[in-house]
Formats: sequence, C-alpha cells, structure tokens
Amino acid sequence: MQTEKIINPPSGYLTLAFFLLLLLGGIAALATRNFLIGSLVLVFDFILILPGLIIVNPNESKVLVLFGKYIGTVKSDGFFWVNPLAEKKKLSLRARNLNGQQLKVNDKMGNPIEIAAVIVWQVKETAKASFSVEDYLQYVNIQSEAAVRHLANSFAYDSLEDEHAQITLKDGAEKVNSLLEDELNERLSRAGIEVVEARISHLAYAQEIASAMLQRQQATAVIAARKLIVEGAVGMVEMALEKLSEKGIVTLDEERKAAMVSNLLVVLCGDRNAQPVVNTGTLYN
Repeated sequence: MQTEKIINPPSGYLTLAFFLLLLLGGIAALATRNFLIGSLVLVFDFILILPGLIIVNPNESKVLVLFGKYIGTVKSDGFFWVNPLAEKKKLSLRARNLNGQQLKVNDKMGNPIEIAAVIVWQVKETAKASFSVEDYLQYVNIQSEAAVRHLANSFAYDSLEDEHAQITLKDGAEKVNSLLEDELNERLSRAGIEVVEARISHLAYAQEIASAMLQRQQATAVIAARKLIVEGAVGMVEMALEKLSEKGIVTLDEERKAAMVSNLLVVLCGDRNAQPVVNTGTLYN
C-alpha cells in the first residue's frame, strides 16, 4: 500500500522570472539571426521550464508521478515549480457531503425498514486515494452503502421487537451514529478517506408493514396509558377509603365498600365523563 510523502517544492516566482528572462533572450537571439541558439533557448524554456509551474489552491493538493513512480504530494497552497516531466494530478482535500439514497433492508428481527445516512468525508492521504483504489469516489459510495446495510442488520428497529435490546436504531441515535462513523472509518481507511461525521437521516418501516406497525405502536401506547390510569385510580380509591375511615365520616361494611370501589373505578377509569345518578333508596332495597 502506497504511503503518502509530502514535498515542499521551490517557489514558482523565481522560476517564472527565469522563464521570462530566457524568453527575452531567445527572442533577442532570433532577432539577431542566431536562429539555432534562439530556437534551443525557446524549446528549453517552453518544454522544461514552463510545464513545471503549478498553482495549488487552498484545501487542494497535487500528486506527482514521474515515469510511473510516485514522487510526492504538494499540499501547501501557493505557486511552485516541480519536475516538468512529472504527471500532476489535482486532488481536493475539502470536506464533502454524501447524501445516501434510501435503502430497503431487514433489521435484526427481520422486519423490512427504510434507512439512509448523511456522511461528511474528506481525503486524508492522497497517495492511498490515488493508487490504492480504482476510483475513490465510487469506493466511498459503495462502502458507505455496505456500512449502512450492515448497521441496519445489526440492530432492531425499536424495543417493541426486541425487549432486551440495549441499543435500537430508533432510540439509540447517538450510539448508532457513533458505530456507523467508526465502521466507515475502518472501511474507507484503505482509500485514505477520513469520515468527519455520519448521521442516520431517514429511518422508517417499509411501506408494506408501516400501517401494521403503526397500529401496534398505537395499541402499545393505549395499553401503557390504561395501565397508568388504573394504577392511579386504585391509589385514589385506597386513599379515599382510608380518609373516610380515619375521619369517621361514614361507616361502611364490606358490601358498601365494594359498591363504592366499583363506582369510583368506573368514574376514574372511564374514557367518558360520568353521568351522576341520585340514589333515593338504599343499597338493600
């Protein structure tokens, strides 16, 4: 695997001045009918001097290859002169966004889900990006999709499917994103790519089961709410009986207690407003 080698070539301004000086000398030689000297000077100037001048913009680099051999990378921005015979390949070091497409995969429990991720990445090692993979842009796209698929297969969508799961795709956002970022860095290190940030941007059940899963979630929510209401109602009934007994307001036998508990639970647990009924008789008539 190719190792990156950073080089600092000489400034291009002195070389540019030398180029202009030779250009004037060649033109002067031609003007004085020294055609051989003038031609040689101009050929040397335009073939061996001018092609070596390069401009490196901020957050860009130039990868230099001489006769099939990697000789180094220029990462400093500015105006330089390098070996004019070297092949100069521009490589951006800027951070880039990859907005992954929505993928339909199965989660850990086998349920079809839709998932997508947004990934921020940049080239860290230019030699690996240039020589270790065929096309680093395509490599990033394919490996990112593979990482997202593997992540979705490793966890359940939510805790309804796996009650013992410590991490789920829906509820463990920070941990899931961290795991995705770590896996992407491991996969893309071969191409000299560093993942700055990775986030799940879309997560939902697949369309064919979305309706059924929504009904299940609604039923679970209703059951949880009813359970809380019943627990609260029982506590209120118990408190009411204790207060009545403590203050001696009324003496209730077991049958009256049962009737009172029944009425209170109906009022407290019902999903509609209670309709009061005035009892003019007794419980025994």
